[in-house]
Amino acid sequence: MSENEAVGSGGGLIPVTEGEFAGWSTWNSDAFEQRAGPFYERRDENGDYVSAFRAEERHMNGAGFMHGGCLMTFADSALFTIATEALAESHGVTMHLAGDFLDPARVGQLIEARGEVVRAGGKTIYVVGKITADGTPVLSFNGIIRKITRRD
Repeated sequence: MSENEAVGSGGGLIPVTEGEFAGWSTWNSDAFEQRAGPFYERRDENGDYVSAFRAEERHMNGAGFMHGGCLMTFADSALFTIATEALAESHGVTMHLAGDFLDPARVGQLIEARGEVVRAGGKTIYVVGKITADGTPVLSFNGIIRKITRRD
């Protein structure tokens, strides 16, 4: 089986039953996020959506800090987790994503994203969020999702 067949070959959101992220879910059908992360999501004790992953050496830049592109990829993924209810099982694309880097993230840290939908109506969803590394803010972000009709 090739790497492309093993990662992203289908299945959608699947529960994780073992390891550090047992009790979370991951998007098995998203090959890019599986390679970049993998990223996990769940609802916390307050019912809020949270995304997370563990920082590894492969996520770091040449200076030993998490690569900005990795944080922005995670923020893009987190937009959709945060907007789960507003999406109402429809598909969407990112129309806008902006981030402000606040502090470096390092190997071994738990990277988490939380946020809120600030406005949703029609086909447009506005999201704001913050990514932390072991609880320290490392990126604030905002984005706009556009609901789309999937064409098969």
